[in-house]
Amino acid sequence: MNQIKVQGERWFPTENRFSEEMRQLWGPWYCDSEVGKLRGVLLRRPGKEIERVNEENYAQYRWKAPMDPVKARAQQDALAQIYIEHGAQVYYVENQREDKPNALFMRDLVFMTPEGAIVCRPGISARRGEERFAAEALGQLGVPIIKTINGDGFFDGACAMWVDRHTVMIGTGARANREGAAQVEAELRNIGVTDIIRFEIPYGHAHLDGLINIADRKKVLLFPWQVPYDVVKALIDRDFTIMEATNLQEIKVKASINFVALEPGKVVMPAGCPETRQTLEEHGITVIEAEMDEILKGWGAIHCMSVFLQRDPV
Repeated sequence: MNQIKVQGERWFPTENRFSEEMRQLWGPWYCDSEVGKLRGVLLRRPGKEIERVNEENYAQYRWKAPMDPVKARAQQDALAQIYIEHGAQVYYVENQREDKPNALFMRDLVFMTPEGAIVCRPGISARRGEERFAAEALGQLGVPIIKTINGDGFFDGACAMWVDRHTVMIGTGARANREGAAQVEAELRNIGVTDIIRFEIPYGHAHLDGLINIADRKKVLLFPWQVPYDVVKALIDRDFTIMEATNLQEIKVKASINFVALEPGKVVMPAGCPETRQTLEEHGITVIEAEMDEILKGWGAIHCMSVFLQRDPV
C-alpha cells in the first residue's frame, strides 16, 4: 500500500539580521554619520523643471530668484566632480516631473540609514510627488527602501542628521511634523538607534543643515542664536567641540553651514564665506570651496542637493 506524502512547511527560516545579509543581497549602501568617508552620493542634475521658473512665478516655488539653467547645471557638475575626485561614486535621479523645480534638493527626499533609505514626504505641497522618482532611482540602484513616510506625517530628510551610529538629531517645524518625525524615529530605533536629540526648528527656518552641521568626528559647526540649548548640551555631553558661525550674511544668504564632509575633517562648502571658513580651518578642518551662487537662488546649497548613499563607518 503506497503511503501518501503530506506536504507542509517542515523547515526553519534563516534568522540572520537584515544588516548581516544586506551587502551580499543588496549592495554596499550604508550611512550612519555625516562625516564618514563619502563613497556614494545621489543627485538630481537640474533638468527641464528649473526652466519653468521665471520672474512671474518664482515665489510660488519658494525661490528668491529664477536660476540660469546653464550656470546652475555647471555649478552642480563642478560639485559632482569634487565628489568623484575624492573617491565617491555619483548617481543620479534621471526622471522627474517637469513641474517640480525643487527636485535638485535631494536631501529633502531621502534620509539614508545603515539598512537602507527612508523615502520622505515633503512639507511643501508644491514638492509632493518628487519623492516618487527618488524612490524609482533607489530601486534601480538596488538601495533598500525601509520606510516611506505616510498617513498624516510629513518629513523632509534635511530635518534629520546622524551624530553617531546610535544617535540622530530629529527636527520638527514647518517641514516636519510630529507624526512624520515619529515615523522616522520608530524606523531608526528598529535598526539600533537608541538616542534621539530633538531639535525644534525655529519659525522662519526650514531645516537643520542651515543651522548645524558636523565637520569631523567630534566637531560640529552651528549658528548659536537658533540652535536650542538642549541640542548643544547633548553634543557637549558626547565630547563634541562646538564651533560657532556668527556672520549672518554668510549663514543666511550664502549658506555657509550647508557643507558636506568628504571624509572626517575635510569639507566642501559654498564659496564666498571667509569668516566661516576661517572658523573651520582654525579647528583643523580642511576646506574646499564650490561656487553656489546660482543654486542658492532656490534657497539651497551643497548639503541640500546631496543624498549620502554610502559612507564608511566612523
